[in-house]
Amino acid sequence: MKVDQKGHTTVIRDTQGDVLSFLEKVTHEHNSFKSQNLILDITHDKNVTLKEVKLFSDLSKLHKKGKKSFVLVANEIDFNAVPSKLVVVPSLQEAHDIIEMEEIERDLGF
Repeated sequence: MKVDQKGHTTVIRDTQGDVLSFLEKVTHEHNSFKSQNLILDITHDKNVTLKEVKLFSDLSKLHKKGKKSFVLVANEIDFNAVPSKLVVVPSLQEAHDIIEMEEIERDLGF
């Protein structure tokens, strides 16, 4: 697990290629990141499935209660099949763009 922090955003990369253990670690460490926007990069695991991506739903819901963004970066999945409660994008740049838009929406009171 590699953690990079810039401003209001923390990017956490899975370096093991094991989505389930990564989710467990991030959930365990969530209190350390709850005041930051979170980008979880699981692109290191090339065999990630939609079912595994959906496992992040509870963590996403918990994080968004704190009025912070939660974005997953994943490859090789059907983005149209992702539940609307989860924000999943194919690249880090798109994740940063989503967070920027959500910050603007929060500033405007949406």
